[in-house]
Amino acid sequence: MAKIGVQAMMLKGSFAEAGAFETLRKVGAIGYDAVEISQIPMTPENVAELDRSRGELGMDIAALSVAMETPKGMPGDSLKDHFDKIVDDAKRLDTHLLRIGMMPFPAMKSIDAVVDFAKQANEYAENLREHGIGLYYHNHHIEFAKFDGKYMLDIIAENSPAMGMEIDVHWVQRGGLDPVRTLAKYAGRTAMVHLKDYRIGELPEQAFGLLETGDIAGFMAEFKNVVQFAEVGEGNLDFPSIIPAAQAAGAEYLLVEQDELYGRTVWEALQTSYDNLVAMGHADLF
Repeated sequence: MAKIGVQAMMLKGSFAEAGAFETLRKVGAIGYDAVEISQIPMTPENVAELDRSRGELGMDIAALSVAMETPKGMPGDSLKDHFDKIVDDAKRLDTHLLRIGMMPFPAMKSIDAVVDFAKQANEYAENLREHGIGLYYHNHHIEFAKFDGKYMLDIIAENSPAMGMEIDVHWVQRGGLDPVRTLAKYAGRTAMVHLKDYRIGELPEQAFGLLETGDIAGFMAEFKNVVQFAEVGEGNLDFPSIIPAAQAAGAEYLLVEQDELYGRTVWEALQTSYDNLVAMGHADLF
């Protein structure tokens, strides 16, 4: 049975201020007991606190995030330079899932670069498989650009058969596709799904002020930016259909995520998503 958890990108501020253990204690108090680690430095201190949270809080470390190469100007572990450490961290935290959050930006410059990325990722996936660890790719909207009639995500999948998928339903919708059909398409190789809603927000009052002054370009910029991230159940995505589709696709974890909070705290947002998911009848997945 799939388990609902939290994508820790939302919690990076709390991790930095309160530490991993105290942050996950608050996550657990809401009702979540699984977390996917992302944008959290895997320092010895953080790894130790994550491990402690497993023993003392019963927190399931669902997956760890990795890059193939550390981007210039950004810290972090990479499969190229820290392969053994990444494997050791995964084994210590009892997770068999690693995920690439996004292809490197230079890989987006051409279809040949996309193919090269996918083939390199496949080599790492094959090497990780020898350690009992799977590698998965997380989509945004850019992967639904078409090349000769094929979506970029399909090209990645075809050139990295050893790598699975982590489907983000918000970005699927923003890419113009149906999340349910996309989950069915990648059934059998999708271990994780991001539960992230898609909301059309209200035009802010300032937009109408721009209109009154004749700043049509400014108004149209606001008009184009009404697409928002939302708490699960607070937007327009059909989660009563999406969650069964994710389970049917073989997902082990369904991870709540919200990229922007629009003035709410992360704890308010996570509580709302939790309450809505329980109201949908999914209390058994926590």
